[in-house]
Amino acid sequence: MTDHTRITTPFTAESTAAEVVDGIDLTGRRAVVTGGASGIGVETARALAGAGAEVTLAVRDLDAGERTAEDVIATTGNKQVLVMPLDLADRASVAAFTAAWEGPLHLLVNNAGVMASPEARTPEGWELQFATNHLGHFALTTGLHGALARAGGARVVSVSSSAHLRSPVVFEDIHFRERAYEPWSAYGQSKTANVLFAVEATKRWAGDGITVNSLMPGSIRTRLQRHVTEEELARLRAETGPATPSWKTPEQGAATSVLVATSPLLEGVGGRYFEDCEEAGFNEPGTRRGVAPYALDPEAAALLWQVSIDTLTA
Repeated sequence: MTDHTRITTPFTAESTAAEVVDGIDLTGRRAVVTGGASGIGVETARALAGAGAEVTLAVRDLDAGERTAEDVIATTGNKQVLVMPLDLADRASVAAFTAAWEGPLHLLVNNAGVMASPEARTPEGWELQFATNHLGHFALTTGLHGALARAGGARVVSVSSSAHLRSPVVFEDIHFRERAYEPWSAYGQSKTANVLFAVEATKRWAGDGITVNSLMPGSIRTRLQRHVTEEELARLRAETGPATPSWKTPEQGAATSVLVATSPLLEGVGGRYFEDCEEAGFNEPGTRRGVAPYALDPEAAALLWQVSIDTLTA
């Protein structure tokens, strides 16, 4: 990040998704939001629909997805809000989604995730957080590559977290087969993978006009934290000291995702990490802000891509 100018915007940590997209016309654009039925996914979908996009909510719970779609239609007046089933931890589900998609895809917001869950594995033996947060989104995005390329100037949004500062991708033991399972380390490496994915995908797909950026949405109390007790949250916040950011509303939490998906300031820009509606600098030790250098390391990004392909095709 030393060889380019950092992108700044008029928006801040307090800005909402609606404010960020105000004045941007997405008519004729098609978007997919994973995890679009809860948390910041709802407000991301609402902002995109409000700007005129056709929005598909890719969700595990179809009933919740339908309720959310009705809510978004009611609040935006945009009837082009659709629901499709997607379980990121299930290879067959991801394959079915990508096979069913027809036509171009302009915006893909990889928003769904699981945080600090108890140890669990997919049928393949993959650690669940890595399988859901990274491998599922990797399979989804690569599976939709043709649709993204057809769109011309497509953008992919990879929702990461400041928790990426807790762990690089531990390539020697990604799935905690040798080391003791630790929920936050597992979450951290999956979120680092989200940043590395943006770096490598942008490099590989620039010729297709596809850009991929990652971001930290901020601290928002949503169902994402269903595995995290109030005591644990208090401990984590104490641990990060006075620099701990304050809670955002879901509307504020969706703002950086929507900015990365729609802002003219990011035309042709990829492989970068954003927080509070602007490109982040490198993390300063002792703080929970900024991006870890290991998360932008091109060699690690290339290795992760190959490991992901090998894992999914084994």
